[in-house]
Amino acid sequence: MAGLLVSVRDADEALAALGGGAALIDVKEPRAGAMGRAAPAVLAAVLDAVGGARPVSAALGELAEWPRGELPPELGRLSYVKWGLARAPADWPARLADLRERIEAASHCRVVAVAYADHRRAEAPPPDEVCEQGARAGVGALLLDTYDKSSGRLIDWMSLAQLLELRRRCTAAGLAFALAGGLRPGDLKTLATVRPDWFAVRGAACRAGRREEAIDPEAVRRLVGLLSQPTGCGG
Repeated sequence: MAGLLVSVRDADEALAALGGGAALIDVKEPRAGAMGRAAPAVLAAVLDAVGGARPVSAALGELAEWPRGELPPELGRLSYVKWGLARAPADWPARLADLRERIEAASHCRVVAVAYADHRRAEAPPPDEVCEQGARAGVGALLLDTYDKSSGRLIDWMSLAQLLELRRRCTAAGLAFALAGGLRPGDLKTLATVRPDWFAVRGAACRAGRREEAIDPEAVRRLVGLLSQPTGCGG
Protein backbone atom coordinates (compact mmCIF):
# COMPACT_ATOMS: atom_id res chain seq x y z
CA MET A 1 0.00 0.00 0.00
CA ALA A 2 1.23 3.47 -0.85
CA GLY A 3 2.05 5.66 2.12
CA LEU A 4 0.60 9.14 2.56
CA LEU A 5 3.10 12.00 2.81
CA VAL A 6 1.61 15.22 4.14
CA SER A 7 3.43 18.53 3.79
CA VAL A 8 3.12 20.73 6.87
CA ARG A 9 4.19 24.27 7.62
CA ASP A 10 4.42 24.12 11.43
CA ALA A 11 4.28 21.90 14.51
CA ASP A 12 0.50 22.20 14.93
CA GLU A 13 -0.03 20.98 11.37
CA ALA A 14 2.42 18.14 11.98
CA LEU A 15 0.33 16.97 14.94
CA ALA A 16 -2.83 17.20 12.83
CA ALA A 17 -1.22 15.10 10.10
CA LEU A 18 -0.07 12.57 12.68
CA GLY A 19 -3.55 12.44 14.16
CA GLY A 20 -4.96 11.65 10.74
CA GLY A 21 -2.54 8.79 10.20
CA ALA A 22 0.02 10.24 7.76
CA ALA A 23 2.92 7.88 7.10
CA LEU A 24 5.53 10.58 6.47
CA ILE A 25 5.63 14.21 7.63
CA ASP A 26 7.17 16.67 5.18
CA VAL A 27 8.23 20.13 6.35
CA LYS A 28 7.67 22.80 3.74
CA GLU A 29 6.64 26.45 3.43
CA PRO A 30 4.12 26.36 0.54
CA ARG A 31 4.08 30.15 0.24
CA ALA A 32 7.76 30.00 -0.77
CA GLY A 33 7.26 27.79 -3.84
CA ALA A 34 6.98 24.15 -4.78
CA MET A 35 9.97 23.22 -2.61
CA GLY A 36 9.68 26.17 -0.23
CA ARG A 37 12.13 25.88 2.65
CA ALA A 38 10.77 26.33 6.17
CA ALA A 39 12.72 28.36 8.71
CA PRO A 40 15.21 26.32 10.77
CA ALA A 41 13.23 27.00 13.94
CA VAL A 42 10.07 25.66 12.30
CA LEU A 43 11.87 22.51 11.18
CA ALA A 44 13.21 21.93 14.70
CA ALA A 45 9.74 22.49 16.22
CA VAL A 46 8.14 19.99 13.83
CA LEU A 47 10.80 17.40 14.64
CA ASP A 48 10.20 17.94 18.34
CA ALA A 49 6.44 17.58 17.89
CA VAL A 50 6.71 14.40 15.82
CA GLY A 51 9.18 12.98 18.33
CA GLY A 52 10.24 10.09 16.11
CA ALA A 53 6.68 8.76 15.71
CA ARG A 54 7.00 9.05 11.92
CA PRO A 55 9.83 9.74 9.50
CA VAL A 56 10.24 13.41 8.64
CA SER A 57 11.44 14.94 5.39
CA ALA A 58 12.34 18.54 4.57
CA ALA A 59 12.00 20.55 1.38
CA LEU A 60 15.05 22.77 1.02
CA GLY A 61 14.22 24.98 -1.94
CA GLU A 62 15.85 24.79 -5.35
CA LEU A 63 19.32 23.30 -5.72
CA ALA A 64 20.45 26.32 -7.74
CA GLU A 65 19.88 28.50 -4.66
CA TRP A 66 21.50 26.20 -2.09
CA PRO A 67 24.84 27.54 -0.81
CA ARG A 68 27.71 25.37 -1.99
CA GLY A 69 29.36 23.45 0.82
CA GLU A 70 26.45 23.88 3.25
CA LEU A 71 24.81 20.85 4.82
CA PRO A 72 21.14 20.89 5.87
CA PRO A 73 20.32 21.39 9.57
CA GLU A 74 18.85 18.64 11.77
CA LEU A 75 20.36 15.85 9.67
CA GLY A 76 20.49 13.56 12.67
CA ARG A 77 16.70 13.69 12.98
CA LEU A 78 15.60 13.83 9.34
CA SER A 79 14.90 10.80 7.17
CA TYR A 80 14.87 12.63 3.81
CA VAL A 81 15.89 15.97 2.33
CA LYS A 82 15.05 17.23 -1.14
CA TRP A 83 15.80 20.03 -3.56
CA GLY A 84 14.00 21.07 -6.71
CA LEU A 85 15.84 21.56 -9.98
CA ALA A 86 14.28 24.75 -11.31
CA ARG A 87 16.85 26.77 -13.28
CA ALA A 88 19.27 23.95 -12.55
CA PRO A 89 22.95 24.67 -13.18
CA ALA A 90 24.70 22.54 -15.79
CA ASP A 91 26.60 20.69 -13.07
CA TRP A 92 23.49 19.77 -11.06
CA PRO A 93 24.18 15.99 -11.18
CA ALA A 94 27.63 16.50 -9.65
CA ARG A 95 26.27 18.89 -7.01
CA LEU A 96 23.53 16.44 -6.10
CA ALA A 97 26.01 13.56 -5.87
CA ASP A 98 28.33 15.63 -3.66
CA LEU A 99 25.50 16.55 -1.30
CA ARG A 100 24.33 12.94 -1.16
CA GLU A 101 27.83 11.71 -0.28
CA ARG A 102 28.38 14.30 2.45
CA ILE A 103 24.90 13.90 3.92
CA GLU A 104 25.15 10.12 4.10
CA ALA A 105 28.64 10.39 5.60
CA ALA A 106 27.21 12.56 8.39
CA SER A 107 23.84 10.85 8.99
CA HIS A 108 21.32 8.20 8.01
CA CYS A 109 19.33 10.81 6.04
CA ARG A 110 18.65 10.09 2.36
CA VAL A 111 18.50 12.55 -0.53
CA VAL A 112 15.43 12.72 -2.77
CA ALA A 113 15.72 14.00 -6.33
CA VAL A 114 12.77 16.17 -7.38
CA ALA A 115 11.51 16.23 -10.96
CA TYR A 116 8.89 18.66 -12.20
CA ALA A 117 6.19 17.46 -14.58
CA ASP A 118 6.01 21.04 -15.92
CA HIS A 119 9.79 21.09 -16.28
CA ARG A 120 9.83 23.57 -19.16
CA ARG A 121 8.07 26.18 -17.02
CA ALA A 122 10.62 25.52 -14.28
CA GLU A 123 13.59 25.50 -16.67
CA ALA A 124 14.39 22.13 -15.12
CA PRO A 125 15.60 18.83 -16.58
CA PRO A 126 12.85 16.43 -17.71
CA PRO A 127 11.75 13.69 -15.29
CA ASP A 128 13.45 10.83 -17.16
CA GLU A 129 16.79 12.68 -16.99
CA VAL A 130 16.32 13.37 -13.26
CA CYS A 131 15.64 9.66 -12.74
CA GLU A 132 18.75 8.61 -14.67
CA GLN A 133 21.11 11.18 -13.17
CA GLY A 134 19.62 10.81 -9.69
CA ALA A 135 20.29 7.08 -9.78
CA ARG A 136 23.88 7.74 -10.86
CA ALA A 137 24.22 10.22 -7.99
CA GLY A 138 23.05 7.53 -5.55
CA VAL A 139 19.89 9.24 -4.29
CA GLY A 140 17.29 7.13 -2.54
CA ALA A 141 14.08 8.30 -4.21
CA LEU A 142 12.49 10.38 -6.94
CA LEU A 143 9.61 12.76 -6.21
CA LEU A 144 7.55 13.88 -9.20
CA ASP A 145 5.84 17.21 -8.50
CA THR A 146 4.58 20.32 -10.29
CA TYR A 147 6.46 23.59 -10.13
CA ASP A 148 3.72 26.10 -11.00
CA LYS A 149 0.78 25.31 -8.73
CA SER A 150 -1.46 27.69 -10.70
CA SER A 151 -1.09 25.88 -14.01
CA GLY A 152 -2.71 22.52 -13.33
CA ARG A 153 -2.25 19.26 -11.49
CA LEU A 154 0.16 16.42 -12.20
CA ILE A 155 -2.40 14.63 -14.36
CA ASP A 156 -2.70 17.75 -16.54
CA TRP A 157 0.98 17.52 -17.41
CA MET A 158 1.70 13.80 -17.75
CA SER A 159 -0.38 10.90 -19.01
CA LEU A 160 -0.90 7.66 -17.13
CA ALA A 161 1.33 5.91 -19.69
CA GLN A 162 4.15 8.41 -19.04
CA LEU A 163 3.80 7.96 -15.29
CA LEU A 164 3.88 4.19 -15.60
CA GLU A 165 7.04 4.41 -17.70
CA LEU A 166 8.71 6.69 -15.17
CA ARG A 167 7.73 4.30 -12.40
CA ARG A 168 9.29 1.46 -14.40
CA ARG A 169 12.52 3.45 -14.80
CA CYS A 170 12.67 4.20 -11.09
CA THR A 171 12.12 0.58 -10.17
CA ALA A 172 14.85 -0.53 -12.56
CA ALA A 173 17.20 2.07 -11.05
CA GLY A 174 16.40 1.03 -7.47
CA LEU A 175 14.73 4.33 -6.58
CA ALA A 176 11.65 4.72 -4.41
CA PHE A 177 8.99 6.77 -6.17
CA ALA A 178 6.59 9.45 -4.93
CA LEU A 179 3.84 11.33 -6.75
CA ALA A 180 2.76 14.88 -5.91
CA GLY A 181 1.44 17.85 -7.82
CA GLY A 182 -1.91 19.17 -6.60
CA LEU A 183 -3.32 15.68 -6.20
CA ARG A 184 -6.98 15.43 -5.25
CA PRO A 185 -8.62 12.41 -3.60
CA GLY A 186 -9.93 11.18 -6.94
CA ASP A 187 -6.46 11.39 -8.45
CA LEU A 188 -5.20 8.81 -5.96
CA LYS A 189 -7.63 6.28 -7.40
CA THR A 190 -6.86 7.30 -10.98
CA LEU A 191 -3.13 6.83 -10.35
CA ALA A 192 -3.45 3.60 -8.36
CA THR A 193 -1.94 1.51 -11.16
CA VAL A 194 1.29 3.55 -11.04
CA ARG A 195 1.86 2.04 -7.58
CA PRO A 196 4.05 4.78 -6.08
CA ASP A 197 5.68 4.26 -2.71
CA TRP A 198 4.10 7.51 -1.51
CA PHE A 199 1.39 9.91 -2.55
CA ALA A 200 2.46 13.38 -1.42
CA VAL A 201 -0.24 15.95 -0.68
CA ARG A 202 -0.88 19.29 0.88
CA GLY A 203 -4.07 20.84 -0.48
CA ALA A 204 -6.04 17.59 -0.33
CA ALA A 205 -5.15 17.34 3.37
CA CYS A 206 -6.16 20.93 4.20
CA ARG A 207 -9.44 22.48 5.23
CA ALA A 208 -11.72 22.96 2.21
CA GLY A 209 -9.01 21.38 0.05
CA ARG A 210 -7.07 24.65 -0.09
CA ARG A 211 -3.29 24.41 0.34
CA GLU A 212 -3.10 27.80 2.05
CA GLU A 213 -5.43 26.59 4.82
CA ALA A 214 -4.39 24.46 7.82
CA ILE A 215 -4.04 20.68 7.76
CA ASP A 216 -7.31 18.95 8.64
CA PRO A 217 -6.85 15.61 10.47
CA GLU A 218 -10.21 14.39 9.15
CA ALA A 219 -9.12 15.06 5.57
CA VAL A 220 -5.89 13.19 6.24
CA ARG A 221 -7.86 10.31 7.72
CA ARG A 222 -10.07 10.10 4.63
CA LEU A 223 -7.03 9.99 2.35
CA VAL A 224 -5.42 7.25 4.43
CA GLY A 225 -8.67 5.31 4.25
CA LEU A 226 -8.76 5.70 0.49
CA LEU A 227 -5.24 4.33 0.19
CA SER A 228 -6.12 1.34 2.34
CA GLN A 229 -8.97 0.19 0.11
CA PRO A 230 -8.22 -3.10 -1.69
CA THR A 231 -9.23 -1.59 -5.00
CA GLY A 232 -7.64 1.75 -4.18
CA CYS A 233 -4.10 2.95 -4.29
CA GLY A 234 -1.81 0.08 -3.43
CA GLY A 235 1.92 0.68 -3.55
